[in-house]
Amino acid sequence: MEQKSTMGELLAECFGTFILILLGDGVVAQVALAPRIAASAYNWNTIAFGWGMAVMVAVYVTGGVSGAHINPAVTVGLAVKGTFPWKKVVPFCIAQLIGAFLGALFVYLVYMDGLISAGMPNVWCTGPGSTFGQAFWGGAGGSPLGVYSLRTAFIAEVMGTAVLLWGVQASSDSRNLGLGANLGPLIVGLVVLTVGLCLGGPSGYAINPARDLGPRIFGVMVGSSDLFTGAYWIVAPIIGPLLGGAIGALTYDWFVTPYLPKKS
Repeated sequence: MEQKSTMGELLAECFGTFILILLGDGVVAQVALAPRIAASAYNWNTIAFGWGMAVMVAVYVTGGVSGAHINPAVTVGLAVKGTFPWKKVVPFCIAQLIGAFLGALFVYLVYMDGLISAGMPNVWCTGPGSTFGQAFWGGAGGSPLGVYSLRTAFIAEVMGTAVLLWGVQASSDSRNLGLGANLGPLIVGLVVLTVGLCLGGPSGYAINPARDLGPRIFGVMVGSSDLFTGAYWIVAPIIGPLLGGAIGALTYDWFVTPYLPKKS
């Protein structure tokens, strides 16, 4: 029975992350390809709202089965905190990575004509070469003030993911504001929206190693260029979120949990 339950959780993590990328990278492709990749066409608010709603849908669909981590940073953070078993961390992360890769595949199938016509731009992942970078850090339609350093992108990923973990824990904490299960996914989606609007600029806010790496691998396979050039791909969207997830999980326990009212 335990083995069957674990398999169900892994399938839910894979499916939930698939939904996340299908909708999240989907909104990036939609905005980037209409009408062209330039600051005047690229709408950051649409991207932020699209990703927030993508998280909400994914968590609503699979949250009852696995908790809908859909993010290795959440899985590792909860394990560091002690509320998730370490023996499930690697299987969960693998399932999330597979789901992210498959989500990118279906984004490609939906937007294939436009992507091929545009020369297969990077709508898959954050960092150098992304459509976000082209639009705001040198696009024909804009006058960027400067390019963010890898150090700054790393810090943004750490802090953005920490905020995500604060929101995830608060929304599911019965001792906090008492949010019901039906509201939790909405709140998490709004937290992701908030991170995108407030902290997303320096790095494009991966805040999820699987969300970035799975589509990045797929992007290379379909011809998007320079996705693994330099150290960015591992430092900002992988190490940064994993560290931020642990920090977010622990600091919630340090600064919030001890002062919440006791259960009656």
